[in-house]
Amino acid sequence: MPTPFKNPFAALSPKAVGVLAAVITVTIWTSFIVIARASADPARGGVLNVFDIVYARLLGAGLILLPWGWWLVRRDRRTQPWAGSLFGLSPLPLRQTLITGFFGGLLYAMLAYSGFVFAPAAHASVLMPGSLPLWTTLLAYVILGDRVSTSRALGLVLIVGGDLLVGGSSLLHALDGSGVWRGDVLFVLASLCWSTYSVLVRHFALDAVRATIAVTAVASIVYVPIYTVLLLLHLVPGQALVAPLADMTFQMFFQGVGSVVVSGITFTKMIQYFGPVRSTMITALVPGLSAISAAIFLGEPLVWNLLAGLALVTCGIVFGVRGMAKITIKSVAPNVASTRARGRNGYR
Repeated sequence: MPTPFKNPFAALSPKAVGVLAAVITVTIWTSFIVIARASADPARGGVLNVFDIVYARLLGAGLILLPWGWWLVRRDRRTQPWAGSLFGLSPLPLRQTLITGFFGGLLYAMLAYSGFVFAPAAHASVLMPGSLPLWTTLLAYVILGDRVSTSRALGLVLIVGGDLLVGGSSLLHALDGSGVWRGDVLFVLASLCWSTYSVLVRHFALDAVRATIAVTAVASIVYVPIYTVLLLLHLVPGQALVAPLADMTFQMFFQGVGSVVVSGITFTKMIQYFGPVRSTMITALVPGLSAISAAIFLGEPLVWNLLAGLALVTCGIVFGVRGMAKITIKSVAPNVASTRARGRNGYR
């Protein structure tokens, strides 16, 4: 008799799963910032432009997640004929699919990659993950009713100060012809989109895999067909259909499989265990790691305001995490039970 499949994480405690998810997420996010800058910066002679990279990202993620979503919907509909949405590709109800997909998939990717055209990776390292605690705290206060402790508030002030040291200097030179400020603004907006997604995941008590599939389904159905037609009609200057196979394959694997499939699931697992605000505090470790990596691999300078901004953001993380109440296993269980109950009741 064949041995039944065993979940490799079944033997791990919820805390161990949460910590492992955090390590994987931080590693991929750090690599994402450096690789995205190296790929999207026109000065580095890349073949693919920003919209080509988004296209490759969605193709890579879609090859794995769309069939997975189709299978989940077929299975769910055996007992719940109303399950799934978006032509049977998303395992979530339509409203949840559209909202999370818009903020966490389509809009986030376009804003983030566009920012790398104008601003260096070091700016992205501070302004994207560094801004997450601020936006997530504000949104969690409004949507989830979370309270802001004094310690967490102090941490947020330090993080905002660090962001201003990095992005503020480029804004001061907005009229001298420098386009760096455009990238900084795009990075902050991308951070806001991802914070919105993270809070919505907690608000709807979404399963990690299903949320990631839904996000990819929306972005793939909206972006991929439209961009393909534009490329075929030569209405956009993209090179995705004629670029070397090695370039497209690499972007599909890293940007799609790594940044979307793997980190999308691990980030959502972080939210389930640590909560949205504490999760974004943890991912704020990315600024220092990615700034150092950009200096090593891309030759970007670590100027004084960047170093000062990184220091403030790091201090903000320390105060913010200290101010968070420890989330126990009991606080996670109701969310899982709630998710299952909503699925049985056809929650939309």
